[in-house]
Amino acid sequence: MELVPHDPTDGVYATGGDWVHAMEVRGAERFLFVSGTMGLDPAGNPGADLAGQLDLIWANIRAILASAGMTVDNVVRLTSYLRDASYAEANAAARVAALGGRAVPTTAIVATTLVSDWLVEIEVIAAG
Repeated sequence: MELVPHDPTDGVYATGGDWVHAMEVRGAERFLFVSGTMGLDPAGNPGADLAGQLDLIWANIRAILASAGMTVDNVVRLTSYLRDASYAEANAAARVAALGGRAVPTTAIVATTLVSDWLVEIEVIAAG
């Protein structure tokens, strides 16, 4: 499989380098669509704060990917649902760290979560 980022600079706004406008996936044999994942521990309890929930979210995503024989290197698209716009910077930093600085197309949406203790939810698409 080959991942080809597309981040044009002519005719469209700049991304800043920590995400890209598009990701072309060549030669993938399969795709994994991961449901929105919350910062819950194995007992279903949310992390105490935003940082704790982001750590749990990425641990949960890694476990889900591993169940399909994948890693975060297979992530080709990401959507974050933030309870508050003020979480955007911490969420972006956690994404960049979790992906080892690899830029992927990403969207962040401010939304009311189903449970008020859930601060962030992240869904990903992976290819392999």
